[in-house]
Amino acid sequence: MRRGLTGAAALAAALFACAAGAADIEAGRQKAAACAECHGPDGNSNDPAVPSLAGQPAQFISGQLFFFREEYRKDPKMSPAAKALSNSDMNDLAAYFASVRPAPPKHVTASGNEQRGIELTQKFRCVQCHSAGLQGQQHVPRIAGQQPEYLRAQLRGFKQRTRSDIDGYMTQMAQPLSDQEIEVLVDYIAGLRTAARAAAGGSR
Repeated sequence: MRRGLTGAAALAAALFACAAGAADIEAGRQKAAACAECHGPDGNSNDPAVPSLAGQPAQFISGQLFFFREEYRKDPKMSPAAKALSNSDMNDLAAYFASVRPAPPKHVTASGNEQRGIELTQKFRCVQCHSAGLQGQQHVPRIAGQQPEYLRAQLRGFKQRTRSDIDGYMTQMAQPLSDQEIEVLVDYIAGLRTAARAAAGGSR
């Protein structure tokens, strides 16, 4: 399964890297109407358990849609929704959401967790992949300001080896995490300010 998932990741990267330049942000905006019920207006989720898509790297969004469509990643709602999407649809949606300005996080980090959260993100090298400020890059998601219940579920999933993982790195890094450290990381990351992502066509 690991080899298949890694191969799928390489295929997805190749497909969407070649087509990204042809993505249509306006077409993506229209197609994204179907996403608003769960992910919120303009991809800014109002549900603590559902991730915000606004300001995510385009390659990350298109890649995850590909994984849902091809059943490398499974979810009761996302899997059937992705089944009907063409590669062009995925690129349009990815370009649109990447161009949208993320809303400021509603979550407020507890004062005692801010320094501890910084220390944990350094200890577990979160910025190595998620970039400075945890804003995401290429196929790696922005986690700064992400919904807390969603962050908690993903970290627990990686630790329990129930969450699909492209290269196994997140699963590996999550193994030493204690339940308390997961809670500190969630509280810290969910309260981080997000940055607007530059994209063709500007941000909204």
